Amino acid sequence: MKIGIVLYPTFGGSGVVATELGKALALKGNQVHFITYSLPVRLDILAKNIHYHEVKMYDYPLFEYAPYELALASKLVSVVKKEKLDLLHVHYAIPHAYAAFMAKQILASEGISISVVTTLHGTDITLVGKNPSYKPAVTFSINQSDAVTCVSQSLKDETYEYFDVHKEISVIPNFIDFNHYIDEGPCMRSGIAPNGELIIVHVSNFRLLKRVDDVVRVFDRIRAEKPAKLLMVGDGPRRPDIEKQVKELRIQDDVVFMGKSNDVVRVLCLADLFLLTSEHESFGLAALEAMASKTPVISSNAGGIPEVNIHGVSGFVSEVGDVDDMAKNALTILATEESLQQFKDQAYELAHRYDIESVLPLYEEVYDSLLKAKPVS
Repeated sequence: MKIGIVLYPTFGGSGVVATELGKALALKGNQVHFITYSLPVRLDILAKNIHYHEVKMYDYPLFEYAPYELALASKLVSVVKKEKLDLLHVHYAIPHAYAAFMAKQILASEGISISVVTTLHGTDITLVGKNPSYKPAVTFSINQSDAVTCVSQSLKDETYEYFDVHKEISVIPNFIDFNHYIDEGPCMRSGIAPNGELIIVHVSNFRLLKRVDDVVRVFDRIRAEKPAKLLMVGDGPRRPDIEKQVKELRIQDDVVFMGKSNDVVRVLCLADLFLLTSEHESFGLAALEAMASKTPVISSNAGGIPEVNIHGVSGFVSEVGDVDDMAKNALTILATEESLQQFKDQAYELAHRYDIESVLPLYEEVYDSLLKAKPVS
């Protein structure tokens, strides 16, 4: 099978999932063509069956903002024709689904048929997509896709609630590749926690909806009861405010801002507990990555998080903003070595539901159904 994958090539969840999906498909012998404006962060361009096509943009005085969707649509037409692709799988509705529709129409005018799968990941629906400037185009693009998937039941429900979508949406959850989580022996904790302190971890893009200030407040309450360190992985617009908050609470000696990292697994290896306090998460991939690293999760109940972090099993779920309850739940897990180990084991076991080996066949079924229905040209 020859598959074109369109994605944002960043550290964000949709880009990571799309890249890992493509890599897994390539390992099974499919020819996978990544089409985007820069090399995806987790992609090995030299790997077998992997191909990368850059969407190039050119400055032109007439345009204040370069029309990326036009450049992308043109590139899709070119790649489909040259590589004889069987289908396109676009991740994130804006502007990928719209560009894929335009490309499909151009190709159809030349007698070429191409199927389009659109996967909805979250903010393309819950935040950006609801904007009146984009909503009609997003709705149209979803309805014109040959197949539509989304990463959680919560996101599916929200899509039907806010958009006039009449396409069937299949829930195919995000996944992880457990080959990245191979136990290679004890983690070297002494550099971060030289006196045996507990290690708490948060990973995000430090945007407002992540409520990172709640992470700091929860940690402050944990630290009042037990010696602990907080590792903050990521960067974003709220980071200066969070650094100020940490200083005001006088906990700066126990909080480490690590910046962006493409090797979060090495950090999660150290963790005793993971904090995810978001106002909205369509899935909660960061929580799943923590669970795969044998780390229990304290989270809000936003969006699809409760579908991943099972209350009382892999961790605990609280109402958004309920810092006191989150801290209480955290201290319940951390009360004894036995309780912490129990939750670590349960989180790890639950994470195996989302192994790529289990989820990949669901995408392959979608692909196969489209190709079987595709008219012979």
